[in-house]
Amino acid sequence: MKLSSFGPANTTARKPETHPLTWRLRDDGDTVWLAEYESKNGYAAARKALAQMSPDEIVGAVKDAGLKGRGGAGFPTGVKWSLMPKDESQNIRYLLCNADEMEPNTWKDRLIMEQLPHLLIEGMLISARALKASTGYIFLRGEYVDSARILNRALDEARAAGLIGKNVLGSGFDFELYVHTGAGRYICGEETALINSLEGRRANPRSKPPFPAAVGVWGKPTCVNNVETLANVPAIVGDGVEWYKSLCRPGSEDHGTKLMGFSGKVKNPGVWELPFGVTARELFEDCAGGMKDGYTLKCWQPGGAGTGFLLPETLDAQMYAAGILKVGTRMGTGLAMAVDNTISMVSLLRNMEEFFARESCGWCTPCRDGLPWSVKLLRALEKGEGCPGDIEILQQLVDFLGPGKTYCAHAPGAVEPLGTALRLFRSEFEQGISATAPTRSERPAMTGVL
Repeated sequence: MKLSSFGPANTTARKPETHPLTWRLRDDGDTVWLAEYESKNGYAAARKALAQMSPDEIVGAVKDAGLKGRGGAGFPTGVKWSLMPKDESQNIRYLLCNADEMEPNTWKDRLIMEQLPHLLIEGMLISARALKASTGYIFLRGEYVDSARILNRALDEARAAGLIGKNVLGSGFDFELYVHTGAGRYICGEETALINSLEGRRANPRSKPPFPAAVGVWGKPTCVNNVETLANVPAIVGDGVEWYKSLCRPGSEDHGTKLMGFSGKVKNPGVWELPFGVTARELFEDCAGGMKDGYTLKCWQPGGAGTGFLLPETLDAQMYAAGILKVGTRMGTGLAMAVDNTISMVSLLRNMEEFFARESCGWCTPCRDGLPWSVKLLRALEKGEGCPGDIEILQQLVDFLGPGKTYCAHAPGAVEPLGTALRLFRSEFEQGISATAPTRSERPAMTGVL
């Protein structure tokens, strides 16, 4: 299935002046290879950056444009770049692209890599110049077999054209870029776990500080950015900061555009490039077409399985970080999911927590032991075998695994949807309590968690 069939991302409405990420997409969903990409102004921004801009000027442009990370955390990209050492003796530096897109319900980076691979390569070339990094890696989710094949072919094209390798475009700048396929673990989306995996180590997060900008892959200064983040860089450099900032809707504190989507029992599930500040209702009704006939919207998640649930009345919230925060959760990846009226929240949360428990790296106790315990309780509630006090224990787990209480953000993201579901749909959890069940302390321990 071609990614374009996931929704009307490919329409004649896309224009260079409004859709910097997607205007080059083909209507048939096929890959845009080098010749076609260059005919659509491809690598013009890279040529400008290499010939006319210093590394500091590129960093300044990205910082002034207000580009933020598109992987879910939303950290300012220019600020992250500026943390790289200024010491010129640090001549070995690395740029890593986080393409480990394993967040459930998220496929936006795959769209770029499989249909516009040269946009990512150009973004990494410009970014590497800004960071003075001579080597880059695209750390790719292992299951993305087609993405790996397409990216490697695009890299071969770029090498043959002198766009990567030694003395890129006669500029004197050397940059080599490789695809590294991971083994398929969710935790590799955390940047220091990604670095450990790239080095051939177990994918556990590292203690910070030191941060990767000082001590990263193989102990050298390293910057890790998401696919969509890097794909924004050519437009900023090529078309200017003020134009880029003007793309968002009034009221949005985030600049530019964002790949957003909707899945679930909607009429037209898909992914679209939209300006920051568009309302969730526009995304849900105008792009996704609303719910399929016979279904009603029960609740929705704004950006992946690690974001909280929101009720239908919050659909008028603007889709940008602070806009979604105002209604009670994080924007995350911006790929939303509609939960319909036929779905049991207990079953949905049991499924989610099973995934998060399996994907825990096991490095810290709250995550390693807390998430499996939530699965035990949810399984019992789903079968109608819950004990009095189970819901209170689940709420305790939400509190114990919250932000700042675990080694990385895996567990806080895992329990955020659980916490919001307990608050908004408590009655569904209460229905799983057996009237004849003993209290949890009186019941034998349950075994066989996962």
